Amino acid sequence: VVNSSETIYKDFQKLTVQEVPGTVPAGTLPRSKEILLFYDLIDLAKPGEEIEITGIYKNNFNVALNVKNGFPVFFTVIEAVSIDKNVGKVEITAEDIKDIKRFAKKPNAKNILFNSIAPGICGHFNVKRAIALALFGGVPKEKNNHRTRGDINVLLLGDPGTAKSQFLRYVEKISNRAVLATGQGASAVGLTATVKRDPVLKEWTLEGGALVLADKGVCLIDEFDKMNEHDRTSIHEAMEQQSISISKAGIVATLHARCTVIAAANPTRGIYNSSMTFAQNVNLSDPILSRFDILCVIKDIVDLKEDEMMADYILNSHEGKKQEGMEILDHNFLRKYILYAKTNIHPVFSNVNVEKISNMYSDLRKESISSGLPITVRHIESIIRISEAFAKIELRSFVTFEDIDDAISVVLDSFMGAQRYSVSKNMKKKFLKYFKKSNVDVVLFILKEMFNERLRAFNSHYVYGEELQKQLKSYGLSIPNNFYENKDFVDSRFRYEKKEDKIYRNILN
Repeated sequence: VVNSSETIYKDFQKLTVQEVPGTVPAGTLPRSKEILLFYDLIDLAKPGEEIEITGIYKNNFNVALNVKNGFPVFFTVIEAVSIDKNVGKVEITAEDIKDIKRFAKKPNAKNILFNSIAPGICGHFNVKRAIALALFGGVPKEKNNHRTRGDINVLLLGDPGTAKSQFLRYVEKISNRAVLATGQGASAVGLTATVKRDPVLKEWTLEGGALVLADKGVCLIDEFDKMNEHDRTSIHEAMEQQSISISKAGIVATLHARCTVIAAANPTRGIYNSSMTFAQNVNLSDPILSRFDILCVIKDIVDLKEDEMMADYILNSHEGKKQEGMEILDHNFLRKYILYAKTNIHPVFSNVNVEKISNMYSDLRKESISSGLPITVRHIESIIRISEAFAKIELRSFVTFEDIDDAISVVLDSFMGAQRYSVSKNMKKKFLKYFKKSNVDVVLFILKEMFNERLRAFNSHYVYGEELQKQLKSYGLSIPNNFYENKDFVDSRFRYEKKEDKIYRNILN
């Protein structure tokens, strides 16, 4: 019999902690243990955090099991004494901040940072750029209780063997907080939230899924196309409103899911068919596609020259050789740089070129009718978020015209990369006016396209200067003065041989 007057009542909280998967021996599953928290330790730790607990290992008498089995049965529990939340966290020192600010002032800081994403993977610059922008993210805004997300969602859609899963694994390592899920092994409740009955208290409790655990971090979903339609529909709210509403077993609650989503998927027929529309290549609904800010289509194109260079790149990386002329940031420095920018830099808009964005959106909507890829008002917000991410990369507190031009280029590249080859080629001419205003940038864009076409068609690694002049003339342009000595021309790995009138490009360096 319990004497109520002499009973001591204490508030407590029960947690279930699990070993960090990376620390367990090979071939074994992470073990879990129940922890009891009292007094000021309650609500100190949140789901998904990496913590270190100091506590007292105790045993408790289980009345229910004792009655059932007819002999004393005890279960063990740890009573926490202290919780350390700084385990695995990146510490940024004053010296680190100096190095970060020094690097941000470099004229080619953006390209160095993009190339430092998954340096072990050859090429795929557009994918590396998209992942970098997603890691930095935009600025969330809240007005009149209406919240607009700042996180950038990315979808990697491509042929098998194009390093999609490797990109996700890299993000898991570089991000300060990341949760990885697989489409085949993740159900709707595994990604969002579920209700479970507590075995001791017999009460219903909420248990967060991958998106909840990744709050203020990155949620990585591999094999996104393998999820069934019901499960994909369940994450609509989480991807746009960044919250998960649940109403089950008498529990009505809203959980935060303020995270970036980077998903990888395969085409419906295994290999992406460039002669078909985007809608025919994927088994994803328009509502889910419109929630991705950047779409990267990765095609495994048979190209003798590029395949040979990729093989050399892989062999050199296995031998520990670094590519000449390619600056790669240290893994730890990159982590600190991203964390510092996300935490301290909040760029604002001023003097936005509204007319350019609205005209581009209008033209893009017209093209989307026959493309099979939905373009909605969300893509205007995508341009804003991406331009803020570009500003964050250079640690600026304001967004420039160049950031907006870069963001428009990313959105257009994303849209045009998903089109049929003939359609994509015509669209590049039509949307050329929306790319950077500088003549040098426009000429470089055209030169890169010419170089890729010549490499694909003739296996040739050069373009004649006369050919470039003719191509520019068809656009009503000409080669700018001192173009071949221009820094952007050199940084794009081009070189001009005047005697031969040939423009060469080093793809790997």
